[in-house]
Amino acid sequence: MLVQLDDLDARDLAKVRPVAFLILNTSPGNHQAWVAVGDPGDPDFARRLKKGAGADPTASSATRVAGSVNFKDKYAPNFPRVAIAHISPGLIVSKTRLEELGLVAAPEEPPARVSRPPARGRSRPRPDYERCVREAPRNHGDTAPDISRADFTWCMIAIDWGFPVGVVAERLLEASSKAREQGDRYASLTAGKAAAAVARRRPPNDKPNPV
Repeated sequence: MLVQLDDLDARDLAKVRPVAFLILNTSPGNHQAWVAVGDPGDPDFARRLKKGAGADPTASSATRVAGSVNFKDKYAPNFPRVAIAHISPGLIVSKTRLEELGLVAAPEEPPARVSRPPARGRSRPRPDYERCVREAPRNHGDTAPDISRADFTWCMIAIDWGFPVGVVAERLLEASSKAREQGDRYASLTAGKAAAAVARRRPPNDKPNPV
């Protein structure tokens, strides 16, 4: 299993470095690490590793090529060049090793619904996207809400209310400026990951509302 650990700050990067086969410096003070896990076993392991390592849980797994330029508006006009910060060819680590280093979050017990769905038979409004933005954690630069987290949370609520994944991805493109900037693939990946998270958290006998 290849796991992308994105948006790592200096503290989290130091913990991950011994187990990463590749680390990219994607912008000033920001890094992305890749870890190859030989025996993950648990299909939820990637999410737990991201959480335990302090990485962005909603990252799309897209990566930037070393030597390319990171053309984000916030870096204009001095766009940073992506560089390899660390490489360890052929490094594959075990699940046990990652757990010993304290990089893996504990499994989560499925809580109750992430939100209260609208009553059946009534017009079904969409979740409040602006509220998700207001309540999102700050980004790594502490300059604004983390829109990736807001998008992920909004998708989880919509799916928990019973909206199909495809519809959620379409509506995310309408609601989120980041989704429009990143395109269909970002929206589909975010909605898909949210659906998987809702499925993990939903009690076994609990079924979503019919659409």
